[in-house]
Amino acid sequence: MTIARGIQEQMGGSSLIRKMFEEGARLKKIHGEDNVYDFSIGNPDLEPPQAFLEGLRELAMQPIPGMHRYMSNAGYMETRSAIAEVLAEKSGQPVTGEHVIMTVGASGALNCSLKAILDPGDEVIILAPFFVEYKFYIANHGGVHRVVDTQEDFQIDIAAIEQALTPKTRAIIINTPNNPTGVIYPSSSLEALNSLLETASQKYGRPIYVISDEPYAKIAYDGMEVPSVFRYIRYSILVTSHSKDLALPGERIGYLAANPDIPQVDLLMGALTLANRVLGYVNAPALMQRLVAKLQRESVDIAAYQDKRDLFYNSLIQMGYQMVKPQGAFYLFPQSPTADDMEFIEMAQQKNLLVVPGAAFGKPGYFRVSYCVDRKIIENSLPVFQQLAEELNLK
Repeated sequence: MTIARGIQEQMGGSSLIRKMFEEGARLKKIHGEDNVYDFSIGNPDLEPPQAFLEGLRELAMQPIPGMHRYMSNAGYMETRSAIAEVLAEKSGQPVTGEHVIMTVGASGALNCSLKAILDPGDEVIILAPFFVEYKFYIANHGGVHRVVDTQEDFQIDIAAIEQALTPKTRAIIINTPNNPTGVIYPSSSLEALNSLLETASQKYGRPIYVISDEPYAKIAYDGMEVPSVFRYIRYSILVTSHSKDLALPGERIGYLAANPDIPQVDLLMGALTLANRVLGYVNAPALMQRLVAKLQRESVDIAAYQDKRDLFYNSLIQMGYQMVKPQGAFYLFPQSPTADDMEFIEMAQQKNLLVVPGAAFGKPGYFRVSYCVDRKIIENSLPVFQQLAEELNLK
């Protein structure tokens, strides 16, 4: 065989999200940008905050000597301390720069976390619907993923998680606000999850970690806030990036942070730092580290995303589509009007409307709409959604 069996299997089940994105690019060449309604990928359409541009200009005009050289594998302490200050304020925990590692995006942070805690055969619970790459990241480090369904409203199902726990369980990945549903897990759910895992950790004689994937944490609507995982879950590792809140997906800058309340947290940080190096990341991009250090209290215009959510959600509900109202992120996750979500995806694609099947997120029977696009694309797509609703007799 020319390539590794594992990679060949992963290629066979590779991301439907990317496939739809590539199909959108093909259709745009044929029909033109304005005639294709591409809601396939979460690629922010907003520009970074003005403070980012000002910081970039300042570094370009007044460069810091040696600012492009290697640094500690964990990143610049100035940046890590700036992040820790905000985390400490939100969590009430004594987070310091020593508990933070700069990473190559949230994906780098996830891989470092899994590399540091998994032994071959260890199990990691993921909650459906989930970001499909979780399965690949777990496999990267010899782990085995176990899928647990959420409740009908996509909130955490504590009883279902309890049934899935085994002596091999090492971690659970949560994602809040969630991609693809937009739901936010409340503090009561985090408290219940912590209680369950503390008991299980004692029973099995080793900690079960919660890895909280939070790239959308600042994109919350209607006055809601995302609870601090450090405040409610002791064995918690936060992973995130600035791809969404600062609209910097192509810069691949993120971080991970460990709850300082974890026993032997220094040992864990050493393992996480080593993982950052041996996985080949070495360190996060130097220039971006310098920039985001001063932007920890900045974000893109959340009101712009909420406006798009309201327009899209209200319009589709009126047409007869059914869905849970998103509380954050920039996705809708309606029920498929057809029993087979791929059938609906193909019907939509024939009208140059690109959405992603729920099967891509471990939840067949739904489809995802990414609304981080120009508002006019949403407005122009609504007649197409209406046509589909009428053809499928949604009302």
